[in-house]
Amino acid sequence: YNCESQNMERLLKKRQIRSQLVRECIAEFLGLYIAVIFGSGSAAQVITSKGTHGSYLTIQLGSALGAIFGILVARGVSGAHLNPVYSMTLCILGCHPWRKLPCYALSHLLGAFLGAATVYLQYYDAIQVFSGGQLSVAGPNATAGIFCSYPAEHLSFWGGLVDQVVTTAVFLLCCVALEDRRHGPLAEGLHPVLVGGLILTVGLSMGSNCGFPLNPARDLGPRLFTFIAGWGVEVFKAGGGWWWVPTVAPFVGGVLGTLTYELLIEAHHPDTSNEEQSPCQKTEVTSSK
Repeated sequence: YNCESQNMERLLKKRQIRSQLVRECIAEFLGLYIAVIFGSGSAAQVITSKGTHGSYLTIQLGSALGAIFGILVARGVSGAHLNPVYSMTLCILGCHPWRKLPCYALSHLLGAFLGAATVYLQYYDAIQVFSGGQLSVAGPNATAGIFCSYPAEHLSFWGGLVDQVVTTAVFLLCCVALEDRRHGPLAEGLHPVLVGGLILTVGLSMGSNCGFPLNPARDLGPRLFTFIAGWGVEVFKAGGGWWWVPTVAPFVGGVLGTLTYELLIEAHHPDTSNEEQSPCQKTEVTSSK
């Protein structure tokens, strides 16, 4: 936007953060914060209204659209990773400095934590009425699933592990493909929309087992919030200690999906003498529940 007020312009310049890393971390934090508000907010609306204000499809749409707007918030500053798995895979490929990875990951965790806290504050009355004042992880009035992933009753431990590895691998493979310039440049502004469409597709095809968390920070941050906010230690005990699966398995799946694309597709692009494309041109991706 164009700011015509000189006073406002001077104020903004005085408040400008000089450190590039701090600016990037703030962008990553805010981008995932926005994505979580829309994703968990859409789930809260459906669950607390007992399906009268939405459905499974609207939760997926909320998550996908939230990812789009989260990317739009952060992409001009940090590239909008919004997912420590993607940041890590870029580090492995030599496209992102390892020293920034802990800072990005902490920013993602904090953004997801505060996003969940905001949704809880907004839907506090609805959650209390729906749950009868008893915050639970399982049962007909469970509300913990608004914020993070839990396995469906039919899902075994190994089934959940496979689900998370495969889902995240496919997701990252497609995200890397979107960033591959040798397929031809995307129209300006189209990338966030395609990532949102990818998240919607994953949700509609792979979401029934455990809600396709895809993102360790997106799951662990809200889980920590629910632990503090009243759901208690059951958020870590439920599903036979399920919590570590969406925290660890996406890293395995993310690396697998990225390397699969690099080895089977990108490594075999024809060489061009004047226009060599580097995998380091891949910069932005997100995820959402």
